[in-house]
Amino acid sequence: MLGYYSKLSSEVYDLDKNVGRSFGDVEYYYDRLASCIGNILEPGVGNGRILIPLLEKGLAIDGIDVSDDMLNLCRRNCEDRGLNPNLWQGEMESIALDTTYEAIIIPTGTFLLLYKREDAIKALKNFYQLLSNGGRLIIDIFLQTEVLLNQVSTRTWECKNGDMITLESKVIDVDYVHQYTTSHHRYEKWRNGELIQTELERFPLRWYGIEEFKMILEKIGFTDIVISADYTYGKEQRQQVT
Repeated sequence: MLGYYSKLSSEVYDLDKNVGRSFGDVEYYYDRLASCIGNILEPGVGNGRILIPLLEKGLAIDGIDVSDDMLNLCRRNCEDRGLNPNLWQGEMESIALDTTYEAIIIPTGTFLLLYKREDAIKALKNFYQLLSNGGRLIIDIFLQTEVLLNQVSTRTWECKNGDMITLESKVIDVDYVHQYTTSHHRYEKWRNGELIQTELERFPLRWYGIEEFKMILEKIGFTDIVISADYTYGKEQRQQVT
């Protein structure tokens, strides 16, 4: 069985998407949340890339993640900066918390990892219940374009101690009916030319049409839905044909 966000995968995530690195999303989320006086929740918190800058700006934000390895990274990154947020291990679709939240945020398309439609619906319903009256859900989705089957791509990272980690990835299946791709990732860690650790990861990723996702949210009970593009609030997404 292939792992999922296990040790090497999490280590690469921390190297590639280090805390505070922004793709425009850190600034966008802070701008949207700056007026929050209540608690905020980030499901799929990962290594704390977004959570930590928001904490440092004075927001009260908790995090959950399904991966213990990711949570360990997040805790370490928080401790290095003198931060001690509430962090829990759990699944988006089933975690039960005693707190209600003024906002729930899911950046970087993390929600799309729930590739089974029924799990995604459960998670959205769970978020709806966790939000306080008038609370907001801010969530990233993206469309997968130019999907090439069985084409291998390779990337390499250097660790602080000089070790090298390589990643070979390829899309091995596209399910057009249920709207998700499945990729295989092979991580290898090398030291002085010798392979010391390897890890395989099955990586499914769902996609939604924009109007489809809006209708799902409305059916659950969400209102006042605003669609934005390119981390610009209210910007209309346009289809480009080349």
